[in-house]
Amino acid sequence: MSDMITADLVDLDLSADTKEAAARALAERMVALGRVTDLDGFLADVAAREAQMPTGLDGGIGIPHCRSTHVTEPTLAFGRSTRGIDFGAADGPADLVFLIAAPAGADDAHLTILSSLARKLMDAEFTSALRSVADPATAAALIRGEEPPAAPAGGTQDTVAAAEAASSAAATGTTDTGTTETGATERGATATGAAERGAAERGAAERGAAERGAAERGAAERGAAETGATETGATETRTAERPFRIVAVTSCPTGIAHTYMAAESLENAGREAGVEVVVETQGSAGFTRLDPAVIENADGVIFAHDVPVREKDRFAGKPTVDTGVKAAINRPAELIAEVREKAARGEVTAPASGAGTPVERAGESGEGYGTRLRKWLMSGVSYMVPFVAAGGLLIALGFAIGGYKINKAPSVTDHFLWTQPDSWAALLFQIGVVSFGFLVPVLAGYIAYGMADRPGLVPGFVGGSIALTINAGFLGGLVAGLLAGGVVMAIQKVRIPAALRGIMPVVVIPLISSAVVGFLMFVVVGKPIASAQKGMTDWLNGLTGTNAVLLGALLGLMMCFDLGGPVNKVAYTFATAGIAVSSPSDSAMKIMAAVMAAGMVPPLAMALATTVRGRLFTRTERENGKAAWVLGASFISEGAIPFAAADPLRVIPSSMVGGAVTGALSMAFGATLRAPHGGVFVVPLIGNPLLYLVAIAAGVCVTTALVVTLKSLRGQAPGGAAAESAGQAPAASAGRKEPVAA
Repeated sequence: MSDMITADLVDLDLSADTKEAAARALAERMVALGRVTDLDGFLADVAAREAQMPTGLDGGIGIPHCRSTHVTEPTLAFGRSTRGIDFGAADGPADLVFLIAAPAGADDAHLTILSSLARKLMDAEFTSALRSVADPATAAALIRGEEPPAAPAGGTQDTVAAAEAASSAAATGTTDTGTTETGATERGATATGAAERGAAERGAAERGAAERGAAERGAAERGAAETGATETGATETRTAERPFRIVAVTSCPTGIAHTYMAAESLENAGREAGVEVVVETQGSAGFTRLDPAVIENADGVIFAHDVPVREKDRFAGKPTVDTGVKAAINRPAELIAEVREKAARGEVTAPASGAGTPVERAGESGEGYGTRLRKWLMSGVSYMVPFVAAGGLLIALGFAIGGYKINKAPSVTDHFLWTQPDSWAALLFQIGVVSFGFLVPVLAGYIAYGMADRPGLVPGFVGGSIALTINAGFLGGLVAGLLAGGVVMAIQKVRIPAALRGIMPVVVIPLISSAVVGFLMFVVVGKPIASAQKGMTDWLNGLTGTNAVLLGALLGLMMCFDLGGPVNKVAYTFATAGIAVSSPSDSAMKIMAAVMAAGMVPPLAMALATTVRGRLFTRTERENGKAAWVLGASFISEGAIPFAAADPLRVIPSSMVGGAVTGALSMAFGATLRAPHGGVFVVPLIGNPLLYLVAIAAGVCVTTALVVTLKSLRGQAPGGAAAESAGQAPAASAGRKEPVAA
């Protein structure tokens, strides 16, 4: 790690008040050493990673990190704050801040070194030593795991001794007073007051109180009758049988820090509880699969992840706790206790798909019901969209080639002439109709999959098909998916005899869940949902004038609010549900046109803004602007995300205003669209295409004008054109005090 951190990358008096300011202060040191080429571009990547999940950890640690194309080599900067900085940890602000910068293509060796640092952060002695160091060189040496350098000029002998003691404490657990009580000297604690040490102040007493826990944790495993064994031996000593065994998988979005910290935390908690814990870390440096024999002999499984677990089927059929990676860092003992309780109840997990869902059920176990519901619904929508795109485009092409009466054509299995365009049009149309026929079952099936993994697929698809049969449509699919997932989850909670566990996922769960969901859909909830679906369709068909324009504006706002996120998906799904029939109503086609037009506005506007006023944007943003032309023209709203991540308070409101203008104008012009995707490439399939393009142009101009105006009030972006023309490096004006992401 010697090339990753030096004294120049250490700030022992970090004065920042916010996590954004802290990241900027440490990143500026990286820029000064040439480790980061574009300060604002790098900070935008840090902010985007922070938005996925706060990087604060219990114990007073903040560890912002990211992979970025603006990083030339793996770099680590360290800052120590006296006031504390809020990084979102449950126990309060952080005083130790580590900024990790990894290149987009960092090699495995460097990532392994960074993972080693992440594990060291779970050692209370290591963090205690960092809180005691007096100079940057000593701090850098401690982090590198080296002996501290000689005292600086003018230093005292006490300073040298303290530095050496701190380094020794991090490596061996001893202090300069000769005690074996971990970290006691640094914190001034005594043998009877170890709970008041610095580690305990940070919520790590369970890991740092060595003098009380050594006998309790080690007596049973080592068979020792040392000091303290008489107090706890009666309750802690295990029998001669083997200890409880757990296998775990940890993974986080970046795969640099939290993955390995969670592994270390689980292993430490396992040792304290007398449990064998073996962890597979699925990080950026790849992962080494656990020995199948180890998995086979395990009594329970812990998944601590924020991205899908790879090859998850290997762990099927065992008691499982599935949670977010931070839960394993902050409360590992609870997770171990939970999996042991599940094992005692005989509660096992059925085989699951190795690929997982796009919105894998990861996160803190305390997530609210609303958050979980959104994830489940988005799982269904994510799998439904490809069917919508394929079927909708095929149907639209069929109409374009064969005319609007092509839906009356006979089946191509009975009549198909290779030389007739109408036959090809009928073929495209009928393939599209078949694709559309899967929409509701796929929606329902994968909502259930998001809730209950693979066992939810069968009742979900059955319920979705029933929704089509009784004309409950899109709403029926939503309800069927939730019912199917709920029924399967309830069945999985039932304690099953060991002899029946093998047939549960193949026979029992599909049989019982399909029967229950079918009964509910046919007899109980089907008719009311079908009536509600008909009422909504009639309401859409009756929209005219001002009401239609207002609906278009609302949908435009939603499409541009989070650029491909949940709100955007709600508006898009609402529109596609209306045209997901062989003969959609005129109102449904107008809604689809308004939604697609509004979704094209943000990336096109950002591309135009970087073209007309490039000096307001960084060099990276101007490069992204070139790609945004194509992304916007293709109806890929995500093309504006890099701009929104770097400057959300200006980009997102401006985009929403432009999207609302476009949506309202599209509805007012009466533009219609049968295809659910395609952007400008399906303009020939649009009703009133010229006015439709006018609506898009109007929204793009409005958004561009607002973005340019707001950014002009702020001033030129660091790394802008003016700085470059003056021969300055992009980071030369990096002293802007405004945070990258509000």
